[in-house]
Amino acid sequence: MKKKIQLSLAILFPLQVLGISFLADYPEFIETYYSNGIYPKISLFFRFILGWIPFSIGDFLYAFLVILCIRWIFIRIKTRFKQPKKWLLQATATLSFLYGIFHLFWGFNYYRLPLHQSLEIKNHYTETELIDFSRKLIDETAALHQQLVSADTIKVDFNFSHLELKKMATNGYQDLEAEYPHLYYRQKSIKPSLFTIPLTYMGFNGYLNPFTGEAQINNWIPEFKLPSTISHEIGHQLGYAKENEANFIACLNTMNHQNTHMRYAGHTFALKYCLGDLLLQNPCAAENLIAQLPLGIRKNYREVDLFWQTHENPLEPYFKEFYGGYLQVNNQPQGIDSYNYVVALLVNYFKGKNSL
Repeated sequence: MKKKIQLSLAILFPLQVLGISFLADYPEFIETYYSNGIYPKISLFFRFILGWIPFSIGDFLYAFLVILCIRWIFIRIKTRFKQPKKWLLQATATLSFLYGIFHLFWGFNYYRLPLHQSLEIKNHYTETELIDFSRKLIDETAALHQQLVSADTIKVDFNFSHLELKKMATNGYQDLEAEYPHLYYRQKSIKPSLFTIPLTYMGFNGYLNPFTGEAQINNWIPEFKLPSTISHEIGHQLGYAKENEANFIACLNTMNHQNTHMRYAGHTFALKYCLGDLLLQNPCAAENLIAQLPLGIRKNYREVDLFWQTHENPLEPYFKEFYGGYLQVNNQPQGIDSYNYVVALLVNYFKGKNSL
């Protein structure tokens, strides 16, 4: 019986790959029947049964799978890879099962309609539009900074507990729900990662476990980064699998928040992407805009930069390269560079709006 199941899964693997490749050409179908149909129910189910648990079940699952994998490799080496038909069947069946579960529980979201099409906005912009939007962002961010501190040379401190920040991020989505029903978010499942140390040295703020729907947060990162990071991972939970789109959803949540600290975090988050993109296009214009930033805002940015510099290591580029490859495989051909697509969404979404 066990061998029959393994054989069935192994045969199913190439059929799954072909089927998913076929469905990837029909984003409207996936958008309608998966991302806005089946997936929200799957996501809510996992958040409901796992969200109340204070630690990450998904992290324990990953640890268990790694141990099993090491054990399996050790046995293969010990037996000198005898009975290749048997262990190749086992490996293919396991890969087939994980591949199918990954796409059923979350992965099909990579093939939904691009967000700019859903929002009916352009996905390109001119340098002039970027400069104008960046100036507007600087003005709004400086005004928020002025509300939070007594002098423009002081950085903004986020004296909130992680629990408070999670609740604030969740409340933000509930406020957005009236205008954007697809951002319906209940029963949060946001947890500190058990792998905070390796996450930090790999250079990541957090991640979503696609098998359990839990959002893992790197609790070592500066509090200044937590509002956008938590909002980003909730964006993934809502079905926005692509990093650039989850970044935009995070901006939408934080920039429209009732709390001034959250709005400040969102505006600085969006501004960093815009200035970073402008540095590539027109370094002189970017430097001129950066010079207009109050010293206190630059201190907040510097705090984050120093954190990552402190934890730099020779392996980090390889982790980033691996993750970039993962993004490319999952319908993000630019890999990690595709994060900059958020700038196009920001510029075009807020075009013509009186406030950010």
